[in-house]
Amino acid sequence: MEYLDKIGFRAKTASRLLAKLSQVQKNEAIAACAMALCENTKAILAENEKDIVSARERGVKESLIDRLSLSTARIDAMADGLRQIVMLDDPIGEVLYMKERPNGLMIGQKRVPLGVIGIIYESRPNVTADAFGLCFKTSNAVILRGGSDAIHSNKIITDTIRSALISCGITPDAVILIEDTSRETATELMKLNKYLDVLIPRGSAGLIQTVVNNSTVPAIETGTGNCHIFVDESADIDMAANIIDNAKTQRLGVCNACESLVIHEKIAEKALPIIAGRLLAKNIEIRGCKRTCEIVPEAVPASEEDWYTEYLDAVISCIVLPGIDEAIEHINRCNTGHSESIITNSYENSQRFLNEIDAAAVYVNASTRFTDGFEFGYGAEIGISTQKLHARGPLGLLALTTTKNIIYGNGQIRE
Repeated sequence: MEYLDKIGFRAKTASRLLAKLSQVQKNEAIAACAMALCENTKAILAENEKDIVSARERGVKESLIDRLSLSTARIDAMADGLRQIVMLDDPIGEVLYMKERPNGLMIGQKRVPLGVIGIIYESRPNVTADAFGLCFKTSNAVILRGGSDAIHSNKIITDTIRSALISCGITPDAVILIEDTSRETATELMKLNKYLDVLIPRGSAGLIQTVVNNSTVPAIETGTGNCHIFVDESADIDMAANIIDNAKTQRLGVCNACESLVIHEKIAEKALPIIAGRLLAKNIEIRGCKRTCEIVPEAVPASEEDWYTEYLDAVISCIVLPGIDEAIEHINRCNTGHSESIITNSYENSQRFLNEIDAAAVYVNASTRFTDGFEFGYGAEIGISTQKLHARGPLGLLALTTTKNIIYGNGQIRE
């Protein structure tokens, strides 16, 4: 605990220094970090290769290795995410309102940093840069605890950012990586109330539930993605096939990939062979209901568990249902509150879907793969919140702030 106590103290001290930085200072530092990542691409890729080799030796499936892997393009994308954060308005210091009370007091609210944010995450090394950028822009210090599978990547990215901060005359403890990846440090981080203001888990359902169930630090729950696409009876079949192909096959191991299909029975015989053909051509296993298996002979029977599963693999479930009522009921019962989409030419059904589906992101005629901080214009994201308190959906800048009441008086005393 002494190890984390020292880290917590350093982060808390840094958070007070960050709160004093101007918008210009923060933007210049973030831009310098983006440049440093690009300049250090060769070293970052070399360290990432160590993680990839280790993962393959352990038999990690390729869809998860994809989440772990970096490339020159992905490092450039990390840097672009930081540059986009530079371009966003700084929410810190914004006065939300001021109202005069009958006694003459002026009372308002001002947006301020949360303070010290802890993030526990798995696999994706790009989270290291994204988390830093968003936290730093909002004047928060961040303590990162990545998984052992990405430790070499996370260390080199963090070291690169810390060096860039030092060159800008800013405390490098704005971002601190916990290099001890044992379970004990994760457990201790969940109890670091003395220093942490909020803890955000990003990873598997098991990790998220462990944090939610055991953390004494307030947690923002980022959810798994059993994302559905409903093909309505009026859907453009070619559009549906293109969207589903993209949503499922572009990247298998991401939380906004489509894992479940729901097909209106009136279009199933026409649409399913075309949609299934696209998926089967890319070696996607289809686990279907009885009707699905009748229309698509290559499909295998689905179990009840399949309707609730986030595969993160080359597998998708498919169920044929009588109409939109049944589709909405099925999706709300089986989903994880992440991202759901309807393919339809019916305005009425699109509005019903938007209004009645309970999820952080609800789409009409678009791929679920757009649920992403960069795509939403947030610059990056800490994760996708599937809870309803404080923040929901991609966690951008505003989600990393809180407010405090500010009061101006001229000598008032309470009677």
